[in-house]
Amino acid sequence: MNEGRKLSPAKILLIDDEISIHTVVTAYLKSEGYEYQSAMDGPSGLAMARSFKPDIVILDVMLPGMDGIELLANLRRESNVYVIMLTARSEETDKIVGLSVGADDYLTKPFSLRELMARIKAALRRLNPPPAATGETAMLNFAHVRIDPSARRIWVNNTLIDLTTVEFDLLLTLAQHHGRVLSREQLLEKVWGYEYYGDTRVVDVHIGHIRQKLGNNTWIETVRGVGYRFEDN
Repeated sequence: MNEGRKLSPAKILLIDDEISIHTVVTAYLKSEGYEYQSAMDGPSGLAMARSFKPDIVILDVMLPGMDGIELLANLRRESNVYVIMLTARSEETDKIVGLSVGADDYLTKPFSLRELMARIKAALRRLNPPPAATGETAMLNFAHVRIDPSARRIWVNNTLIDLTTVEFDLLLTLAQHHGRVLSREQLLEKVWGYEYYGDTRVVDVHIGHIRQKLGNNTWIETVRGVGYRFEDN
């Protein structure tokens, strides 16, 4: 192995129809050494996602040709790529629908470049985590759920479950604190990895996805007014 060889730069795809956003965001991506592509409408954005195979997609909701919600729905049928959705500040419905369809995170317009870059860097840290301590990679075995942190795999009664990056990290965090209640704010800090400026409902939506995929609503308990607890005895 060549120790001097550099890791390949992260691949970022920006899909937005505002020229000003393209100018500012791509200039920063270039300065940070990321490999990037961009598209200004839905159909070309979806085609670019398929051919470029990015690590992160920055996706606007309002796009010509195909809106971001439809694009994301199509993308999720074939990829678990990390998606940060951009929504108008007034459109709360777009945020919830986007998360329900499969967005991992979202930002409201207008947003600061610093905030967007914090989201990107936090996402990349999760996608490329540093080597963990032995205790953090040990298999977690419960009555019905088995989790392999190092391989990032989860089984329910020996059936492998397909989770997105955020869903896996969220369930793993709850499982590592088995029987303890974690607040939404704690989960945002531990899973999303930065000071979160958005709506804590992002946690609720992803918890709903996890419960659906696990096929059980009782293992992750909602503690009203506080947060969530994982318990599979």
